[in-house]
Amino acid sequence: MPGAARRRRWREWLPLAGLLVVVLVGAALWLAGARTAAGWVWAAVTAATLLPAAVAMLRQFWRRRFGVDVVAVLALAGALAVGEYLAGAVVAVMLVTGRSLEAYAQHRATRDLRALLARAPRTARRRRPDGGIEQVPLAAVRAGDRVLVGPGDVVPVDGTLTEAATLDESVVTGESRLASRAAGERLPSGVVNAGAGFGLVATADAAGSTYAGIVRLAEEATARRAPMVRLADRYAAGFVPFTLLLAGGAGLLAGDLLRAVAVLVVATPCPLLLATPIAIVSGLSRAARRGVLVRDGGSLELLGRARTLLLDKTGTLTAGRPRAAGTVVAPGGDPDEVLRLAASVEQLSPHVLAAALVGQARERGLALTEPTGVTEEPGRGVRGLVDGRELRVGQLADDPSGLPRWARRARERADLAGHSTVWVDDGSGPLGVILLEDPVRPDAPATVQRLRRAGLTRLVMVTGDRSTTADRVARAVGVDDVVARCPPAEKVERVRREARRAVTVMVGDGVNDAPALAEAHVGVAMGATGARASADVADAVLTVDRLDRLADAVEIARRARRIAAQSAGVGMGLAVLAMLVAAAGRLPPVAGAFLQEGIDVVVILNALRALGAGRRGQGRPREG
Repeated sequence: MPGAARRRRWREWLPLAGLLVVVLVGAALWLAGARTAAGWVWAAVTAATLLPAAVAMLRQFWRRRFGVDVVAVLALAGALAVGEYLAGAVVAVMLVTGRSLEAYAQHRATRDLRALLARAPRTARRRRPDGGIEQVPLAAVRAGDRVLVGPGDVVPVDGTLTEAATLDESVVTGESRLASRAAGERLPSGVVNAGAGFGLVATADAAGSTYAGIVRLAEEATARRAPMVRLADRYAAGFVPFTLLLAGGAGLLAGDLLRAVAVLVVATPCPLLLATPIAIVSGLSRAARRGVLVRDGGSLELLGRARTLLLDKTGTLTAGRPRAAGTVVAPGGDPDEVLRLAASVEQLSPHVLAAALVGQARERGLALTEPTGVTEEPGRGVRGLVDGRELRVGQLADDPSGLPRWARRARERADLAGHSTVWVDDGSGPLGVILLEDPVRPDAPATVQRLRRAGLTRLVMVTGDRSTTADRVARAVGVDDVVARCPPAEKVERVRREARRAVTVMVGDGVNDAPALAEAHVGVAMGATGARASADVADAVLTVDRLDRLADAVEIARRARRIAAQSAGVGMGLAVLAMLVAAAGRLPPVAGAFLQEGIDVVVILNALRALGAGRRGQGRPREG
């Protein structure tokens, strides 16, 4: 562990160590017969802990929030009021111990996210126009720049390889095997060069690259405390009034304020204050280790309650690497020229279909032209100027009646074969159409079954493809419903409709699907393309384009939520039993404080189980 990190860890335990020393000094004085001095020492410890706790409680009141911390404040204040200074000191130690354990668990649970932040590149080697190489700040790299990636370097920006490369993608994808990539392939930032140096042409600046989106999400996940408020305050709504009524009733009936203080001491709610966020943050860490970055604990809790999943087709249920199956052109047209024009316009698009066109054109040795004035209409296509011609590459209107005869036949051919189509139009009419095939992933049916076993009861595929193509994929993988010819606006409405029925997850590429991701209870962006939009709309990012990782994340989320609820419930149940004994006068404040300390340790250790894989080994790395 680096020296700075080690010192930071020690500082996390210093308040507890200092408090224990002072409490032990009081114990030594008491054993030496100086009981008055010992009482003053313990009273000082109680008061020193009460002050910040009371300030924090008042802040919560100012925000109109009434939580479980009020019981801890009343216990400390009550111990001072009745002169039970040792009990107050034990409660103080209990609270500070819990905070230290929480800091430890937070540190351990977020180390996977911090590892992503630590390895984020800060500079890049850029090739100058004269052929020389300069090292520049990462923010200075722009799309179109030629970047050199040395051995062992982290790829700084998304780009297209100019030569073959050997890569270690394990940090981003979770796969331990080295990957070989050929010249012309798209490469996401964040992977590590495991071979000789290579060059790439940047397709995005640093802020718009894949790894930047992942880092932004990791920063948010580590900066936020696990929002235990939703779960903890749900319990607090009944627990706090019950505690106050029991303490007040016991004190009034017995005519003894000591009984009321004993009830408050044993009711100090560390299981709610600490065990819940520890379990949730541990779940975030487990999910990150499986290649799923979840924005915060609230999103993880919702993922654990999800019942409906809407997912895009391309890259999720299909391989996501479409290949050109053929090109049909207008009479007298040149198929290679149509492909060259389409690939030139699509060079700056992050969509997988664009990558397929560009890769196919490069394989054929076609010289691409840098487009200008490129704009993208989600769900319809891309426009841009190439060689002085304004082109639109994408989908045609649904009504085929205005198409020439050759184009209608091409559509019929694509429908029969289940191919996707990319039309190239120069404003005067279609120049040609490129037929693309994207086979169903071999593991897609098994993945759909895994998602069902994880607790998702309704799976809906939404896609912009025609119904014949969509139905073929839906039958192959076994989803419950399919929505074809679905533009972004209709996806949003479909997500809203499903979200009214159950907690809904939407999986998409984070670009065209961004509005739908934002409407879902949990929006999940897929891998390299999805990470770019993740900081703005997605609640989670799959750092590799594999849907089975979402099943892992759902299982992890359900387990973390179950352990959080179990820790809170068991802790409160034991506390209620002790409270009843204290209300009957059978448990003095000091003994109650020590008993509650034991309950807290047991419950917090139970919450830390969320860091593990469980008996069934959820989240255990799989081959492939």
